[in-house]
Amino acid sequence: MPPITPMVRNLIILNVVMYFLSDRLFPTELFALHDVRSDLFRPHQFVTHMFMHGSVMHLFSNMFSLFIFGPLLERYWGEKRFLIFYLITGFGASLLYLGVRSYEITQMQELVAAYMQNPDPFVFRDILEVHGSAANNTAFLRQFQLNPDNPAIIAETKAYAQELNQRVLNGAMLGASGAVFGILMAFGMLFPNTELMLLFFPIPIKAKYFVFMYGAFELYSGLNRAPGDNVAHFAHLGGMLFAYILLRLWERQRNNFY
Repeated sequence: MPPITPMVRNLIILNVVMYFLSDRLFPTELFALHDVRSDLFRPHQFVTHMFMHGSVMHLFSNMFSLFIFGPLLERYWGEKRFLIFYLITGFGASLLYLGVRSYEITQMQELVAAYMQNPDPFVFRDILEVHGSAANNTAFLRQFQLNPDNPAIIAETKAYAQELNQRVLNGAMLGASGAVFGILMAFGMLFPNTELMLLFFPIPIKAKYFVFMYGAFELYSGLNRAPGDNVAHFAHLGGMLFAYILLRLWERQRNNFY
């Protein structure tokens, strides 16, 4: 493990400072990334969301990975190019995330619009499933299925459907995970045979295999997301994808870049 390098150190400090000042100076509503259709969206969020985190463990896991894998890449590229790589992969992660999120939001909006026209218990169930809250409302859904023409229940479900629609629309992405997964991808591509020792499974594994397995896990998790899973798996994949593209582009200009 190489000593910490200047840009890695500065990024860690910035992330830590923004986390502990998030309630007072950097509120999530203003600095996390929202869908462009949300009233909370601001263009600067494409950058600021990379330095926001939702919990201490979220912050620690990202900064620990940056601390482990970042210094060697910074020494290989230099400070400026390392920062460029970090920002581009983080931005790319947000683009893929917003694309997937846009589909989910559109799906929810269409379901809610259909439900407002025809308040059917099965459509309401679909709305709950898209939001991931079906398991928490089984009793209420059962009551609605037994009383599908009850005006009070219909009014309550319409209000709840609109509330869920707003929650989905105003959902936010935050964290350095996209950029960190980009760094992980670059490490696996540039130093593929470096052996890593995992914390929880103390078995040596080459970086290229570790990156492949991690990417496959994220793809599986993104395509088979469990209810209540709020991890932005496709943002992680976006960071890895943009890292791959960027490295291939830089490889063509190797004499000028390295």
